Amino acid sequence: MQETDVLVIGGGPAGYVAAIRAGQLGRTVTLVDRGDIGGTCLNHGCIPSKALIDAADDVHSIRNAEDRGIEADVAVDFDQLTQWKDRVVRKLTKGVEKLCKANGVTLQQGTARLVDDHRAEISNDGDIETVAFDHAIVATGSRPIELPGFSFDDEPILNAKAALDLEEVPDELVVVGGGYIGMELSTMFAKLGTDVTIVEMLDAPLPRYSDDLTRPVRKKADKLGMSFQFGRVAADWEQTGDGRIRITTEPAADDAGEDALERLTADKALIAVGRSPVSDTAGLDALGVERDDKGFVETDDLGRTNVDHVFATGDVAGEPMLAHEGSAAGVVAAETIAGAAPAPPRTVPSVVFTDPEIGTVGLTESEASEQGHEPTTGKFPFRASGRALTAGERDGFVKLVADAESGTLLGGEVVGPEASELIAEIGLAVEQELTLSDVATTVHAHPTLSEAIMEAADCALGHPIHTFDR
Repeated sequence: MQETDVLVIGGGPAGYVAAIRAGQLGRTVTLVDRGDIGGTCLNHGCIPSKALIDAADDVHSIRNAEDRGIEADVAVDFDQLTQWKDRVVRKLTKGVEKLCKANGVTLQQGTARLVDDHRAEISNDGDIETVAFDHAIVATGSRPIELPGFSFDDEPILNAKAALDLEEVPDELVVVGGGYIGMELSTMFAKLGTDVTIVEMLDAPLPRYSDDLTRPVRKKADKLGMSFQFGRVAADWEQTGDGRIRITTEPAADDAGEDALERLTADKALIAVGRSPVSDTAGLDALGVERDDKGFVETDDLGRTNVDHVFATGDVAGEPMLAHEGSAAGVVAAETIAGAAPAPPRTVPSVVFTDPEIGTVGLTESEASEQGHEPTTGKFPFRASGRALTAGERDGFVKLVADAESGTLLGGEVVGPEASELIAEIGLAVEQELTLSDVATTVHAHPTLSEAIMEAADCALGHPIHTFDR
């Protein structure tokens, strides 16, 4: 029987990072995953989607560069593009494998299931091996939610993974769900020439974000020709005689009648209505590990479950279900197991790779008020940024939220070019409890997009330099 100090179940960003850190701290580690190392994020989500999103951005930029004197016909070889995307994924997967091995992590393919307090069974192609462990970290991730009547087993009905693995760009696509996955992929396909319709049960896209943040995204979506059906849900679908599909939508309100039904015709339908935890495969019930009513494993701030030597990290442990949050939680769990006293991060950024991008971190203005702060804010528009204008980007802004009395940064929002990169500086300031003056007096290179953060701090302090806004 194999023995290990730490058994990690799941090789996504939460699992493999936890495994590497535990190995660095001198523990023997066995990491078990039934697929390729890197999990959904590396193989079927974050990385392949960003590869295609960036390529679509390139296509769109060239096709819309006439005002810069650039005219060109752009043809997209989608087969070659997807091959490139797959090569990027394979390169990163091999890199993670090497990192694990370099840190003493034993990799095993298969499905691990806890059978008692300190033993698990690993099954792979009918073979079963038992491993004894001192601590276990469950990082089994999440799976896409299926809508009733829309099975992912049916070829025209796609989840995000299947959408990223399409062999050709669809002419028409219906996307059910206007959250971050639906909006990112809708924007990508629209830039590649697809006629996209988004069906969202609420009254706006990206419902987790404020109207201020989503307004520039909606504006660009309209320019791309994307259509929306708000306040509606997908009720049914059928195949047409020409190999396409017809999706029936109805109002989200239950009291709507037959006359309220609408029908959309498309080549494919992408269902992007959220994800649910994969907490039913690891044998958690055998140890009495507690889960909430949605199936998420319940943990404390260190990732420890109600069973003292069992930890859970990443999507399986609940919101915000972000790869970087899972990685950070994996480090905390590994260090706790090794006897350290890690401090969980105070802030976790959230990013949406739409056009323009959105990035948020820390508290919003209203959240700051609810928590007893008297907030002060500073907002700098990208239309006043020289670097943004040279890049052909004028929509969006940087907004900082601080405590009015102390000046301590509490949070920030960015919508605009490179928001996914800019939000890191604000996150650092919030995490380290820096003040508006700290940010405002830090010289930022010119001309750069990051100057907008410094300018937003100036605005909050009451002395804006490059804008009339206060």
